[in-house]
Amino acid sequence: MTKIAIIGGGAGGFFTAINTAEKHSDYDITIFEKGKNVLGKVKVSGGGRCNVTHACFEPKELVKFYPRGTKELLGPFHSFMTGDTMEWFEKRGVALKIEEDNRVFPVSDDSQSIIDCLQEEIRRLGIKVKTQSTVTDITPLEKGWSISVNGTEEKFDKVVIATGGNSQSVWSELEKLGYKIIEPIPSLFTFNTKDTRFRNLSGLVVKDASVKISGTKFLEQGPVLITHWGLSGPGILKLSSVGARHLHEKNYQFQIQVDWAFSFDKETVEGTFKSQRSSNPKKTIHNSPLFDIPKRFWHSLLQFCQISDQKIWAELGKKEKNKLTEAIKNSTISIHGKSTNKEEFVTCGGVDLKQINFTKFESKLHPNLFFVGEVLDIDALTGGFNFQAAWTGGWVVAQNI
Repeated sequence: MTKIAIIGGGAGGFFTAINTAEKHSDYDITIFEKGKNVLGKVKVSGGGRCNVTHACFEPKELVKFYPRGTKELLGPFHSFMTGDTMEWFEKRGVALKIEEDNRVFPVSDDSQSIIDCLQEEIRRLGIKVKTQSTVTDITPLEKGWSISVNGTEEKFDKVVIATGGNSQSVWSELEKLGYKIIEPIPSLFTFNTKDTRFRNLSGLVVKDASVKISGTKFLEQGPVLITHWGLSGPGILKLSSVGARHLHEKNYQFQIQVDWAFSFDKETVEGTFKSQRSSNPKKTIHNSPLFDIPKRFWHSLLQFCQISDQKIWAELGKKEKNKLTEAIKNSTISIHGKSTNKEEFVTCGGVDLKQINFTKFESKLHPNLFFVGEVLDIDALTGGFNFQAAWTGGWVVAQNI
């Protein structure tokens, strides 16, 4: 009987085990999880609702959401895609829905629906799950592998490593075997700033913004959320992901340029000010928020530009107009540090992708050693993409193991 060890009791490990057992009913499969509980990240994903995947159904478009893994995932996505994930769960009784931003969640709005589905499949297929099982000493044999579980040696024909993006002990073991590990660093995080423009505006969202890291080509567009410590929201999280290594090198001390009215070019902004002067000359600027900028933030920008609450459009001078245009279209903001949601921690880094054969997600250095999920140097933007990489990897391994 072929014995399979899957190291890691998260989404990737469970999905690999289930699909392998369905394809190979004679395989003896064991999942080893070092923690007390399995599927912890599934539990907290999407605010406890589990953002299963994303409603992007073209592989060439989907890979654009992966700052690391773009090239490597294109082929695998042709084998198992977002639509396949949705079908897989729905066939097993989990109804899914696509929300306005194309994120996919269970209709129940409860991650427990996904956990229950995966657990039920594990039970149905007779897959063993051993928690509080720390794996060390991963050693290749002439045939198969030897691993040490809580100090006891066990032998397996094939090993799948699916330990996630915080796998220091496993990465150390792999380095002994000759694997290059790209230094793991945070990939999705928010920006800390003490800029006075955001004082007392926590919870406010500017929907039509773009954000650029000053002095670089890193630029992303999307809603920006003002928090009590700085800036968050999709626009910021996307930028933190694509610029992760650059920002790490900067020790998270940098500047950003923010366009708070991305859909309106500079000429349109200036033209709108001109038309306000002619059509609403006696109306106060304070009570005339423009370009979909929230009223309270509009007031903050006016204060920053030293434009009084009583000033009317007819009194807006050229210098003030230029200053307000700059504040809207090109705000320079100093960032001093980051904040990470530890429950949904995503890393940039892991096993060097050059050492993996992505037609099988198998090691190029050792046969019968497979890798799934964030243990690899693969990470994605927020929106269900990291889970999709895990589902796809697990599926491909199951077809080839």
